[in-house]
This record gives sequence, C-alpha cells and structure tokens, in this order.
Amino acid sequence: MKRVYFLLAITAFGMNAFGQKTIDQRVSELLSKMTLEEKVGQLVQYSGFEYATGPKNSNSANVLNEIKQGKVGSMLNVAGAEETRKFQELALKSRLRIPLLFGQDVIHGYRTTFPVNLGQAASWDLKLIEKSERIAATEASAYGIHWTFAPMVDVARDPRWGRVMEGSGEDTYLGTQIGFARIKGFQGKGLGNLDAIMACAKHFAAYGAAVGGRDYNSVDMSLRQLNETYLPPFKAAAEAGVATFMNSFNDINGIPATANQYILRDLLKGKWNYQGFVVSDWGSIGEMVPHGYAKDNKEAAERAINAGSDMDMESRAYMAELPKLVQEGKVDPKFIDDAARRILVKKFEMGLFEDPYRFSNEKRQKEQLNNQENRKFGREFGSKSIVLLKNQKNILPLSRSTKTVALIGLSEKKLLPITDSGRLHLKMIIKESLLNLTELKIN
Repeated sequence: MKRVYFLLAITAFGMNAFGQKTIDQRVSELLSKMTLEEKVGQLVQYSGFEYATGPKNSNSANVLNEIKQGKVGSMLNVAGAEETRKFQELALKSRLRIPLLFGQDVIHGYRTTFPVNLGQAASWDLKLIEKSERIAATEASAYGIHWTFAPMVDVARDPRWGRVMEGSGEDTYLGTQIGFARIKGFQGKGLGNLDAIMACAKHFAAYGAAVGGRDYNSVDMSLRQLNETYLPPFKAAAEAGVATFMNSFNDINGIPATANQYILRDLLKGKWNYQGFVVSDWGSIGEMVPHGYAKDNKEAAERAINAGSDMDMESRAYMAELPKLVQEGKVDPKFIDDAARRILVKKFEMGLFEDPYRFSNEKRQKEQLNNQENRKFGREFGSKSIVLLKNQKNILPLSRSTKTVALIGLSEKKLLPITDSGRLHLKMIIKESLLNLTELKIN
C-alpha cells in the first residue's frame, strides 16, 4: 500500500524515479510563471564597479531597482561574501525570487597570483596548470564568485596582438590540452560543489587572428583554416562540459562573432549540441553599432539574439529592446525562452535556488585569505614557468660566423656575444622577482 501511495505521489507531482523533480522540469515550471520582461531580465548582466548596494546616483538606483524587479540575471565585478550577499538579497525581493550569478575575471589566480597564462603554457605541465585553476576556483568561490571568464583558448600566431599573454600560444593541440586542464580545474568534480565555479571558453571565435594584430579588428580567413586551427580548442571545451562561452569582438569574414549565426547556432548549438549559454564580451552587442553592422541598439539586439547570443554583458540593449522586438515579430519568443532556460539551468546546477547565499560565506573567505600552502605552490609554479633555452643539436639558426645576437626588449646589454663554445650568457637583473634571480643562462 505504501508503494502505491509513493507512485501516486510521483505521478501527481511530476517527479523522477527518485521522487525529485529534474532540473529541466523545475526550469520549465519556472519559465511558465515568468513574464516576457522577467525572461529577458535573465539575459542581462551589469558590472558592479560603479554600483553600491545603497543608491549613490540615479543610474545606480535604477540598476538596483531593476534587480529587485527581476530584470537582471547576473552581475560581474561584485566579489566578497558580504557584497555578494547584499546584491543577492536585492534579487530575492523580486516576484519569483530568482538568484543572481556573480562573474569575475579570474585569469591567472585569484587571491594567489600565478604566472601569466603564456608563461604557464611554457611549463608544459598540465597537472600544474589544472592545480592552479583548482586553487583559483577554491579561493574565488569562497569570495562569493560563481563564474570566471576563463579560460581564453584563442590560438594566437601574431605577436603584435596585445592579448597573446592571456592564452597558450600558437599551437592548436597544446592550446586544446591546456584549455581542457583549466576547465577541469575550475569546475572540479562538478558544478554545485562549493569549490567549483563555472568556466567560460573565450573568445568565440578566432579573436587571436585579427588582421595586423590589432584588437577588435577583422578576421579574414578560409573556413578550412578556421576549422583546422582556431575552432578545435572550443570544440574540445564544449565536449568537456564548459559551462559557458563568450563571444569575441572581431568579425569573421565580415560578420561580427556576436551576431554570427554560423558559429553560434549552426555550429556551437547545432552541430556540437552545446547545452551551456553564450555571454557577450563587454558591450560587444552595442559595439556593432559604431562598427557599422547595426544602425542602433535595437537592430544590434535583434541580430545578436537571433544569432544565438544569450546574455548581454553591459550593452544594455536586451532589456530595452527585446520585449519590443518580440511584440513586433522580429524576434521569435522561442529564442528568448531558450536563452533564459540555458541560464536558469546553470543557476539550478550551482544550487542557488536551494541556497542563494551558499557561496557567500565569510568563514570560508577568511580561510582562503593569504593561504600559505597556495602561496608555496605559486612560487613552485613560477619557477617551472621560466624557460631556459638549450641549443640541442643546433636547432637554433646560429652559426659560428654570427658574432652578436640582438634581444629586443631588454633594458641592459642589447647585443650579446656568442662564445666559442656556443654558450650564450644572458645577464638579466630581475628586481623584486619571485625567485630573486640575478642571472639566467641560455645554453
């Protein structure tokens, strides 16, 4: 008799075999209660740099009011147990009490600083790289952060591009393996654990191939090169279960990545069957206007959502324009529902509906403040990221007739003599360095 009642209960409440609603069921139930404006609100992300949790000016007051109305889904640059708790309290005053996601650039460490990403790649040590992100995730999550905008898996082959140091270099295979290690480090044993944060594969796609190495510039390449060189790290990230993707600023063969249906809907969400969500880079939806691809924010919002960009980071275009675009028939409501669903799924997976404050814990935060074991590991990682070049089997293009070698960028001894033994001695004074090195030798 008890088993009959249990089965009846499962049928009545739409539960799974374990007597609990699945995340998909809970998201569908929540979406059915949401207005169009509340769904669009989940697609909005603001920066917390200029907003205190008490209104200081009319602009910040408007943002705080929008949070209380359920018109904001995420904040970035809000960190610390106390601060994130205050913003979460505002979100829980909304009609449906949907919690916020807090994102932050956690690029090469959080409280503990590690070598820049290109230096980490030079270590060729995937286990160390994964451990560094495991430490970063543990520290960041203790400060109330749910989501990092990393790893950057852009392949970069033009040293003129200023962001080359944030990636893993020019090799597609190595970049793919390092990206996988970083995602594993950030997301740990799975979203929902208190020491795991959502990772973000960026910048999708081909950001490192900008013409002339100029940031935001056009990318002009064949689909063969795009698929063979620049997309494999992103495909691997999707297969590894990375929580989110971020658009790149550049266009690809004339179409901005933020409004590029081929890479977002046809490839990422179609062929690759990616289930996470896509966030714009800072203002990249609105920047399609000065870049000449959209005449105004309304057209920019239309093109972005139709292409598959789910969350608007700081363009302030979605909340202002999407409800009107749906009413005018220019945007299919199914795209709004799909974007909101993807974001809500992550909030459920992070356990924020069960406890919106679970990451805002001051005790955990204090435990991660100046963690000496983490600092010790940082020093070890720093030493292993320093590369000493050895001219084995004369791999370098140096002949005995070469008298000097110019090293560009050094403040001392621009021309270095090559000795008869073929040993190149480089004296470099490193002030206040991690390891207090006074001499490096390149053999």
